[in-house]
Amino acid sequence: MLTEVRWIHQAALGPVWEVAPHPYATPKEAPGSFREHDVAEFPGGMRPPSWTEVAGAMRDWVRHAGALRDVASPFEEIAALHGQFERIHPFLDGNGRTGRLLVNLLLVRLGYAPAIVYKRDRARYLRALRSADAGEPGALGELLARAVLDNLYRFIVPAVAGPKRLVPLAALADRGVSEDALRMAASRGRLRAHKGRDGQWRSSRASVDEYKAARQLHPRRSPTE
Repeated sequence: MLTEVRWIHQAALGPVWEVAPHPYATPKEAPGSFREHDVAEFPGGMRPPSWTEVAGAMRDWVRHAGALRDVASPFEEIAALHGQFERIHPFLDGNGRTGRLLVNLLLVRLGYAPAIVYKRDRARYLRALRSADAGEPGALGELLARAVLDNLYRFIVPAVAGPKRLVPLAALADRGVSEDALRMAASRGRLRAHKGRDGQWRSSRASVDEYKAARQLHPRRSPTE
């Protein structure tokens, strides 16, 4: 997997490097190669290891990542690995994006959907990452788990389910209509939907398209929707 780590960094940073290479990089520190510089202490007080320790630290990291296949619920463990990778800071630049891509590689290999951390969640993600740096990966693990679930509902479930199959409303929300609006429409009988014993509303893409078409015909019918 160490070769994959290097390849992911090269793929993620290579195009940027061609335009704006790191000003202090040596030829040996191009994308895909570990740093040969020590890195200054981060604002939060975390200091990455000396560059001479990076190769050994990354071999340990790969070994820990390989053990994830034996873990029943891996989100906190993946969060801890993500924090460890960022503390090692193996490359001169691009460690953040490489680390997040590695998180998704681990998730997909374990059978989970990728985790997308949106810009609006950046501050919460950074706080959780700092907690992971301090040895408390729980908040970051929860953030990753929620991101996987959100991605599952928004992209994967709608793609797999047919237009008439009942799915949670979260999987049917889009820019045109929010999950809250769909829930309100379902409770008012304006959207064909079914409320399960778990209290969750489910509908279909066909029913939501029907509802949206009716709403366009009667735009003043319910301004809250």
